[in-house]
Amino acid sequence: MARLAIKIYCRDININKKELLKTDGPLLLAVNHPNSFLDAIILCTLFDKPVYSLARGDAFKGKLTSKILFTLKLLPVYRVSEGVENLEENYKTFDACKEIFKQNGIVLIFSEGLCVNEWHLRPLKKGTARLSISSWEDDIPLKVLPVGINYSSFRKFGKNVKLFFGEFITADDIENNNGHGKNIQSFNSNLLQQLQPFIFEIHKNDKPALHKKLYVQQSLLKKTVLLVPSAIGWLLHAPLFYPVKKFVKNATFDSDHYDSIVVGILLLTYPIYIILISLITVAITQQWFYLLLLLFFPLTAWAHVQLKKQLD
Repeated sequence: MARLAIKIYCRDININKKELLKTDGPLLLAVNHPNSFLDAIILCTLFDKPVYSLARGDAFKGKLTSKILFTLKLLPVYRVSEGVENLEENYKTFDACKEIFKQNGIVLIFSEGLCVNEWHLRPLKKGTARLSISSWEDDIPLKVLPVGINYSSFRKFGKNVKLFFGEFITADDIENNNGHGKNIQSFNSNLLQQLQPFIFEIHKNDKPALHKKLYVQQSLLKKTVLLVPSAIGWLLHAPLFYPVKKFVKNATFDSDHYDSIVVGILLLTYPIYIILISLITVAITQQWFYLLLLLFFPLTAWAHVQLKKQLD
């Protein structure tokens, strides 16, 4: 369901090395973090194998919430701001990651730590290096794959996404004879060198640069063919989308998590929305033919996303 949703939500996902989506583990994806958990959703739906993601620890509040998040292959990572007493839990998460690696699994970590909606690479934290070096010390043949992700917008429904994969980092690429601190510096230097060319450095008010880097040109034929389906798509989905958008904006105060929360809520409510409308229509008309609305709705949503405004 998430894979279908991302194909509708993202107008275009441009990937420089698509063959790497079939990579086997043990693999650690070292990713920048511009758009909260939408970054993880996109990557997890693109890879052939299941991907476990490290997420901020304060989301794991309560047994039920934690159980749901674990089921979704999310593992907690705590920062000092979330309580020094919770930092010990990070060792358990790292041990869980290493068990996943031993089963040739894939883990995703956000190497910048915090999420900020911007076209900019921020300083790298030490977590990626520590997990990698610890795995190598346990003789796990881990490969680390640098990943850069860029969005055309952090507020608009429908994204152009440019995704860049770097070269694998292995234990042989890192200096490991100069002490733990130097080893971490060596790792982060290598990772930073690879990520920098992948992350667009664009000021949020530099519209020409955004257009040049992230705008996707649409052909006149495509615009003409999709014009009517796009208008229908807007009409059919407005009763769901605009209330969700307003609710999330008020609840998050338009924070850096706004975009991802909109996607998350729609991911959960959209199937219910189109199933209810389809069943009500069938009940009123007594025509089972209208179950085709289950296909018609997503197709018109996709058409609208293709033609709507791309940049903020």
